[in-house]
Amino acid sequence: MNPNDNKNRQNGGKNNGGGSGNWRGIISLVCWALLLTIVINTASAYLGSAGRQASSVTIENSQFVDMVEHGQVARVDFSTSEDILIITPKDGYVYTGSDGVAYTKGKDAQGNDCYTYTDAAGQEQKTNLSLFTVQIRSNDEVVKLLDEYDVEYDQAYQAKMNPLLSAFIELVLPFVLIMLMFSIAMRWMSKKGGFGGMGGIGGVGKSNAKVYMEKSTGVTFADVAGQDEAKESLTEIIDFLHNPGKYTEIGAKLPKGALLVGPPGTGKTLLAKAVAGEANVPFFSISGSDFVEMFVGVGASRVRDLFKEASKVAPCIVFIDEIDTIGKSRDNRMGGNDEREQTLNQLLAEMDGFDPTKGIILLAATNRPEVLDQALLRPGRFDRRIVIDRPNLAGRLATLQVHTRNIKLGEDVNLKKVALATAGCVGADLANLVNEAALRAVRKGRRLVSQEDFLAAFELVIAGTEKKGSVLTEFEKKLVAYHEVGHAMVAYKQKNTEPVQKITIVPHTQGSLGYTLLMPEEDKTELRTRDELMAKITVSMGGRAAEEVVMNTMTNGASQDIQDATNVARNMVAMFGMSEEFGMMALASRRNQYLDGGYGMDCAQDTAAQMDKAVKEILDKCYQDAVEILKSNREDMDKVVTYLLEKETITGAEMVAIIEGRDPELVEDPYASTNMQDQGFRPSTPESIEPAAKKVHMISQKIEAPEAPAEKGLPQEAPSSESPKSQDPSDPGEPSQE
Repeated sequence: MNPNDNKNRQNGGKNNGGGSGNWRGIISLVCWALLLTIVINTASAYLGSAGRQASSVTIENSQFVDMVEHGQVARVDFSTSEDILIITPKDGYVYTGSDGVAYTKGKDAQGNDCYTYTDAAGQEQKTNLSLFTVQIRSNDEVVKLLDEYDVEYDQAYQAKMNPLLSAFIELVLPFVLIMLMFSIAMRWMSKKGGFGGMGGIGGVGKSNAKVYMEKSTGVTFADVAGQDEAKESLTEIIDFLHNPGKYTEIGAKLPKGALLVGPPGTGKTLLAKAVAGEANVPFFSISGSDFVEMFVGVGASRVRDLFKEASKVAPCIVFIDEIDTIGKSRDNRMGGNDEREQTLNQLLAEMDGFDPTKGIILLAATNRPEVLDQALLRPGRFDRRIVIDRPNLAGRLATLQVHTRNIKLGEDVNLKKVALATAGCVGADLANLVNEAALRAVRKGRRLVSQEDFLAAFELVIAGTEKKGSVLTEFEKKLVAYHEVGHAMVAYKQKNTEPVQKITIVPHTQGSLGYTLLMPEEDKTELRTRDELMAKITVSMGGRAAEEVVMNTMTNGASQDIQDATNVARNMVAMFGMSEEFGMMALASRRNQYLDGGYGMDCAQDTAAQMDKAVKEILDKCYQDAVEILKSNREDMDKVVTYLLEKETITGAEMVAIIEGRDPELVEDPYASTNMQDQGFRPSTPESIEPAAKKVHMISQKIEAPEAPAEKGLPQEAPSSESPKSQDPSDPGEPSQE
């Protein structure tokens, strides 16, 4: 068989399908136009009749003849459209209505015809009436009667219109006009995308994807920082689109899809826009919610139309943002959703039907990968999962450099310190931080952004703005001061804690009457030892411990501290295996990794009750440790509180100067480290910042396995006498102690 015949047959099938679709559209237009014509004519006739009856009075034909014979008629008008005679009586004619009210024909002050009658209150009123009667005689007989009694009538009287012409004007002409209006409206909506993207009456199922050509998004990889691994994976995909030959030469296939996952604000959508700017191929961008409609089947139709349009301009990239809207797992536990499931099924079918030679790549973004259907995540649909996680220290520094490219910075700005202070922040947080610092500089009347602006902006994000109108009593100020100094003192006197940066008793808008700011000196990974977690809980307990040790009372100001400490202790028991009672037993599992980080219990109720006891034991131990630290350092705490009550805001370096007996006013670097261990070492100001992976070194020693006793009948091997060779960096080894 000739392949061209098959192609022609396929094209013919497409044309036939298109022809039937056109006929359905024409029939739909005709039906709509006919329906609207009938509705308009019916409404017009009803409104005309209702309007006429509201101000007109019908009299019998015999009464009309009697009025003409008695000389009471001044004029008669012929209405050819409704076969009626409109009667204008002479002045002084009295018409008695069905309600017994007498209406007298006369003139008003302007000389217009009107009728006068007396209402129930005896007041004289005026109204407009129109008398008419049904024409039952021929026109010639009526004209002869009017001529006999010298009554005026319409001299321009014409015979009745031809019934066919009348039907054409009343029915056919409005029908044609409505058809013309519909045709123009549908063409306009098909070009503009319709109202809300409907694409016309017959285009509800058309996709609403935005198409970007080449660098029309205005974003490239140069605008994205802190996600080097993700950019590397996406760069390879783009290179595959541009140079497929060098990959297919060794048998490699083009990946069909890549799933971008990560917490909100890490730059998933920004990376997709950068791909559009770098790819130099058509880029289709659409949100998952654009597929969902109230009509079942519309989402699936839009998926088909999206991939149909993409196949026409391949190679190209299709990006679906928030794919969890349509990609949730198909289960019937909650009743299901027919529209969403049909849309997902159509998406799965389209991804299976990709022609690898065309070069269509699907990118999708979500922060809820755990709810996606397993059929969507399997290789062959989404071949790669690219994690867009929170940036490390080097990533935060690079992100700050990107966001400050157009910001005028002062000479004292040190972005490395800002990057250290913002541990755990995502790209969106850093962009907001830079913008808040610039806004503060403008409010202060400066033309450059200083380091103080960045620190103030960071505090604004975590604590809000200061409440300048808030007034505390002396007892409240003293209580808040001891609470905050309790946190700072416990953090200063312990190991495995972060240095104290700032202590303030100024109320802020986010509900706190004061706060103690701790800043890390080096970039920490998610790895935490048990001692570090216990120290963190103890620092959280320092505020309540100070209230009881010094003021012999309790306040609700420690509520957030207690909640934070309880969360850490519960994680230690339920997920980290750090309790003596349960050991390495997982009692819970993550439910939402990239959003709130919450978990669900995977144990019995009795076990959960025992877990609560283990959590309480950890909290009680940390609280007693905090109490002991404050009791043994009560004198130093009183000195710091006295200075804090005077200044209201002090730095960690000033607190250290007071404890060491130095004058806090003479501190050269107010933001110096307060870490008691190795104060001369300042990792917060390194000469250069490298990615964390480059700081890991391997020991170049060969690790010998322990000698096993020789089994019976088998000779024991002698230990190797070869000198230890340099170990390959890719081989596992023991990291050195830095």
